[in-house]
Amino acid sequence: MAHTAAVLTVSDQGSRGERQDSAGPAAAELLAATGFEVAERAMVPDDQVQIVERLVDWSDRGVSVIVTTGGTGLAPSDRTPEATRLVVDYEVPGIPEAMRQAFVGQLPAAMLTRGVAGVRGQTLIVNLPGSEKAVRENLQVILPALNHACDLLQGAVTQVAEEHREIQSEGQSGPGDAR
Repeated sequence: MAHTAAVLTVSDQGSRGERQDSAGPAAAELLAATGFEVAERAMVPDDQVQIVERLVDWSDRGVSVIVTTGGTGLAPSDRTPEATRLVVDYEVPGIPEAMRQAFVGQLPAAMLTRGVAGVRGQTLIVNLPGSEKAVRENLQVILPALNHACDLLQGAVTQVAEEHREIQSEGQSGPGDAR
């Protein structure tokens, strides 16, 4: 099943034309290479209201996954996680936990990122850091699970059940399996 994606870059400097956005295009490139149809891309300043408006609009229009870049640090203006929490129905903590865990050993400052992930309706929303390098690295960590997450959210129960049978027949176990 093909899924749609949207990429929202959150950057004061970028939205004013003072900085070229390379993180958003990198995210779009990786998502497209994984089979997602990148249907939307936009840039907004670090403004919670504008972030919320874009997330709500795209999710209400049925985008499968929304990836944000930027606004996840400790600066007072970094409001992407707060905006995301305002719009999601529930969080998916394993996604940002996996991203932080993948890099904190080599880059201790990775523990300072405040990105979250959550679900609004049938849309998965994931916050990524704002640098191109961090976007590429973090997306590589979560891309293997994104299609599966989208299938689950969009009710592709038969396809998901078949994937689970294939995984189990290959001898892999998942969380909660008693093997």
